[in-house]
Amino acid sequence: MTSHLLSLAIWIPIFAGFAVLAMGGDRNAELQRRIAFVGALLGFLVTLPLYTGFNTASSGMQFEEFRPWIERFNVHYHLGVDGISMLFLLLNSFITVLVVIAGWTVIENRVGQYYASFLFLSGLMNGVFASLDGVLFYVFFEATLIPMFLIIGVWGGPNRVYAALKFFLYTLAGSLLMLVALLYLYSKSGGSFEILVWHKLPLAMGAQKLLFFGFLLAFAVKVPMWPVHTWLPDAHVEAPTGGSVVLAAIMLKLGAYGFVRFSLPIVPDASRELAWLMIALSLIAVVYIGLVALVQTDMKKLIAYSSISHMGFVTLGFFVFNALGVEGGLVQMISHGFISAAMFLCVGVMYDRMHSRMIADYGGVVNTMPRFAALMMLFAMANAGLPATSGFVGEFMVIMAAMKAQFWIAFAAATTLIFGAAYTLWMYKRVIFGAVANDRVAKLTDLNGRELTVLGLLAVAVLAMGVYPLPFTEVMHASVNELLRHVALPKI
Repeated sequence: MTSHLLSLAIWIPIFAGFAVLAMGGDRNAELQRRIAFVGALLGFLVTLPLYTGFNTASSGMQFEEFRPWIERFNVHYHLGVDGISMLFLLLNSFITVLVVIAGWTVIENRVGQYYASFLFLSGLMNGVFASLDGVLFYVFFEATLIPMFLIIGVWGGPNRVYAALKFFLYTLAGSLLMLVALLYLYSKSGGSFEILVWHKLPLAMGAQKLLFFGFLLAFAVKVPMWPVHTWLPDAHVEAPTGGSVVLAAIMLKLGAYGFVRFSLPIVPDASRELAWLMIALSLIAVVYIGLVALVQTDMKKLIAYSSISHMGFVTLGFFVFNALGVEGGLVQMISHGFISAAMFLCVGVMYDRMHSRMIADYGGVVNTMPRFAALMMLFAMANAGLPATSGFVGEFMVIMAAMKAQFWIAFAAATTLIFGAAYTLWMYKRVIFGAVANDRVAKLTDLNGRELTVLGLLAVAVLAMGVYPLPFTEVMHASVNELLRHVALPKI
């Protein structure tokens, strides 16, 4: 019997988005919020059986769905997940629920369109993680730009149009070379868009290198890797809180996911040949961008640069070519999803009260918001890689994997533990501790029930993954080992 769980995970949020839009204008805002919450919650609930019913011993695709779509060109609606992709559907659907709750009383204009954009985005990103057809992947991959463009451009800050256009043009331009690469693979495979068929395709080294750079530009912009990272701080600063949360927690993962689904298995010889380049770019992101984060005066911009530095760990783990590194990179992606979401929500809580993101405008927040200060301390420590938090697990695994490859790579990567602690705790100290800085801080109120629920759920996730990461890592083992076995075999 064919499972339809993946289709439900994709289309429930999208249909819920249409239902929200059908409710009309802001006069029905409360009903729109409730429909959005029900749609997001159902979208999350249908992903849970993906985990509970997952066969951890199998390295192949599970919960597959296959339907003809554009038969003339052999394009199919083909879905499936393995141990590499399955957790990202759960993460995406979970974060969507939190974003809906977080915006409940904050968004007052165009409420229906706001929630519909997030629901569409959730379904489309699930489609990216579940696609096994090249055209289907590309359609979902590109379609995610539209809701995020609207979220930044409509509900963002004063420079939102500039930030939205920069985000859109950077990511769209990067993806065009990927389209050329997909069409080349289609022609070389005898007219198939099946990603799993492409994994077995013999390719000459010259062709592999060209394909590698085609994929690299598309995925590096999404991650984003240095030097194509400059759109991210602008997008984060101008985006509303919910937009920053989804952008950091999920959208950045689309690029990193592309490396393990396309670059490594389709062009393994070129991936090994050019691993030095990927490692160099990753280390620049870890070290240089960590230093850039140290000098930021805007909390959102600091966390944005922190995200680039932490995602450098992900690409580093993938290209040291051992199981610990790849699993560490995947764990870091999940962990960063929790921590970055929490950090941006913390900034959002303060921004809703003070309408300022500048570190200098705060000070002494612990005196008026003790519960908030305690939770933000946990997330700041996790961002700095404190043991027993999720932030430590992935970074430790990647550093261990890098140590197996070369000591100096591990040494350079480990500097992020110092820089991460420096910029995160510097921000936390200036904002939270000390005497009350001004009258506006003195009038702050502590977390309400809605905010406490959202941050509390993320705190549980961060601690659970940090203390007991096995449930997150055991589902990856078989698929990661199969991927590395495949990458080790020459295709030339």
